[in-house]
Amino acid sequence: MAIDYGTKRIGVAVSDLLQIIATGLDTVSTKEIFDFLKDYMSREPVTTIVIGEPLHLDGNPTYVTPLVHEFADKIRKLYPEIEVILQDERFTSSDAKRIILQSGAKKKKRRDKSLVDKVSAVLILQEYMESIR
Repeated sequence: MAIDYGTKRIGVAVSDLLQIIATGLDTVSTKEIFDFLKDYMSREPVTTIVIGEPLHLDGNPTYVTPLVHEFADKIRKLYPEIEVILQDERFTSSDAKRIILQSGAKKKKRRDKSLVDKVSAVLILQEYMESIR
């Protein structure tokens, strides 16, 4: 599972059992994410959660980075059996917007920030899976 953390919304992506293909699952309100995770993990096996770590182009943390670290720590405490990994997400939002544009999505769909969050989570997960192969 991958998470694109945001202060308002969180994009969530999952992989198939063979960990070959990442798919956008949902976009969830940040306030509701722990209920969402509890519900999802009661139905589906999750062995790893990859969380996008926001960094500036020079590698320094952004203002959101400490919030992501707190979020990751909370997941580690709630689910100690699940590996939690931080993955550099410097270019995922811009890549997600480009992919949505190239997909031929109409203008209204391209402005849908929840879609960008979900696609960003897919990119975070796909990059992680490629790095472990």
